[in-house]
Amino acid sequence: MPSILPEMNIDESLDVTRIYSVADQLPAGTPLIRHRPFRAPHHTISHAGLVGGGNIPKPGEISLAHRGVLFLDEFPEFGTRVLEVMRQPMEDKVVTISRAKGSLTFSANFQLIAAMNPCPCGYYGDSQKPCSCAHALVTKYQKRISGPLLDRIDIHIEVPRVDYEKLSGDRVGESSEAIRARVQAARNIQQARFRNPKSLLSNNGSSTDIVCNADMRVGEIRQYCKLQDEGQCLMRAAMTQLNLSARAYHRILKLARTIADLAGCEEIQSVHLAEALQYRPKLMLS
Repeated sequence: MPSILPEMNIDESLDVTRIYSVADQLPAGTPLIRHRPFRAPHHTISHAGLVGGGNIPKPGEISLAHRGVLFLDEFPEFGTRVLEVMRQPMEDKVVTISRAKGSLTFSANFQLIAAMNPCPCGYYGDSQKPCSCAHALVTKYQKRISGPLLDRIDIHIEVPRVDYEKLSGDRVGESSEAIRARVQAARNIQQARFRNPKSLLSNNGSSTDIVCNADMRVGEIRQYCKLQDEGQCLMRAAMTQLNLSARAYHRILKLARTIADLAGCEEIQSVHLAEALQYRPKLMLS
């Protein structure tokens, strides 16, 4: 993932460097971090290790992943309290640590990637090997991830078993450089959009600090994610059939805007909205 993300600009590099400097993790001989962070903590990590803390609060993993990727493997194995505390930073892009002497706020605008098995044995729903877990155990395992947390994850993808032919084949996939070029082109579109003089202003009258679609708030979503009549009908049906929350509604629009940017389209078309909708979480239990 870091290899296909666009390079950080100078402001992003300064933000990341400050965080690593405060955490005393700035690499020797590296006065300015230019590569996007990639953090992959183990599932035994503590609450303070993930969000930050200590007598003198220091940034945790979510802040060290600022403007980069936070990868959580074996997602349900993380402690429930550890996972639930990420809900506010995922929404506000910052984390505040309060102590008796005061409080500190650290940036935490990270891209979360999580991976999990469908059940403890890992074979629930597999087409070749039967699952050995009791149904109640599978339910308990999947419910370790709460609905509000799942609602904050925009893209859910089920990865099936990989066939031998694909593993042993000589076919070479698309290079990271080629994918990054497309991502950078879409990011350039977004940066130009938010530099527009007609862009919304923040409460204090200054220009917003939005650099990509994921940073958009409700006001920007209404301005830049307008749907055509066909898209409105599709979204109305999805809201009714999928029982989507207001948060999910806005996240779907932001994702559809990004899909349209990758396709080089100025307006969100129904095909872009349909693709964004199919990434919503599906019930894993039948």
